[in-house]
Amino acid sequence: MGTEQPRAVITAACRTPIGTARKGTLTETTAEELAGHVVTNVVKRSGLSPEVFDDLVLGEVYQGGGDIARYVAAANGLTSIPGMAVNRQCATGLTAVASAAATIMSGMGDAVIAGGTEAASMSPVGRRRTPGTSGKNADDWTDPWFSPSHPGTPDAPAMDMSITVGWNAAVQYDITRQQQDEWAARSHERAIAAIDDGRFDSEIVPITVTNKAGETVDFAVDEHPRRGTNLEVLSGLRVIHPEIEGFSVTAGNSSGINDAAAALTVVSDGLAKAEGLETLGVIRSWSAVGVEPNRTAIGPTIAIPRALARAGLSLRDVRLFDINEAFAAQVIACTKVLELDEDRVNVSGSGISLGHPIAATGARMATTMVYELRRLGGGIGVIAMCAGGGMGAAMVIEV
Repeated sequence: MGTEQPRAVITAACRTPIGTARKGTLTETTAEELAGHVVTNVVKRSGLSPEVFDDLVLGEVYQGGGDIARYVAAANGLTSIPGMAVNRQCATGLTAVASAAATIMSGMGDAVIAGGTEAASMSPVGRRRTPGTSGKNADDWTDPWFSPSHPGTPDAPAMDMSITVGWNAAVQYDITRQQQDEWAARSHERAIAAIDDGRFDSEIVPITVTNKAGETVDFAVDEHPRRGTNLEVLSGLRVIHPEIEGFSVTAGNSSGINDAAAALTVVSDGLAKAEGLETLGVIRSWSAVGVEPNRTAIGPTIAIPRALARAGLSLRDVRLFDINEAFAAQVIACTKVLELDEDRVNVSGSGISLGHPIAATGARMATTMVYELRRLGGGIGVIAMCAGGGMGAAMVIEV
């Protein structure tokens, strides 16, 4: 008789407040510092000795090449924990959490720390371009460590997701500028409401940083959501590509460029029971899929049903969806294709309002989902996103 497969349970989760890149509070804070803050705090929250953890898996995208996870472990006195950095574009943080769950469910470990960190403010990406070019095409980029997400084409430029994801979704699914702006306005409204209601207080670990002016700042509240954002304000913004007839994607109906980190402890249910740990949620399943790069936006519509099927569930079983808002057109397209109730999608805001700290986003979403479901009394939550290069990813969590 075989041994029952361990369940992967989340026993602690936290994140930093999300900063606005290049002009916000975290502009002078490195990805290593952000990660160190959430990793040390989530270990404290876990109630476990550092020596119990089998691995630390951290997502990194814009930081470039090294094993940031092992650096963070060593820099914070967690020398017994090895580290592994992962990168799956916008799905990076979610991939880190899935990797931790796979380790637990395969029986190859009992406790793993997983998360992601992004300091877009400190990254050279977007600054080094071939002189005399716009930087919009893959061939215009010269950073040797940062490869394009895919071979660029006119309808799917590798380094311009406003076309590859946002505009293509708008055209392919007949989504108007007004619909995009309406979604963006609601995203900000929901994020501000969540902040005012204190719904993020339990998941955020405030961080003390030095800002551009050299001042010490205690940072505790997400700064990207904009109070007073409404349809009138958004409709007045200039489109990103005015040279393209009918182009409808603006900075206002697109995700932000942001700084943040998030981390969770994923352990076996056996260890949780033996140590008397509180379970925040159970990771039921996950998936990652590939699509044509010019259809990147629709990746979640394939990943979500696949992840649900692996858990023996359907769309009807889901209480909350969090589909990252890379662009309003993209999440509207996914909602239309899957015929989802918009009142159950992104109830506390998402990438447009809260921001999209790329490598941290998936871990941030998982953190927010477990706390939101606990507040509501439990249920099934699905988090999902499209990812550069023509990918989608999803995870099913039960609370």
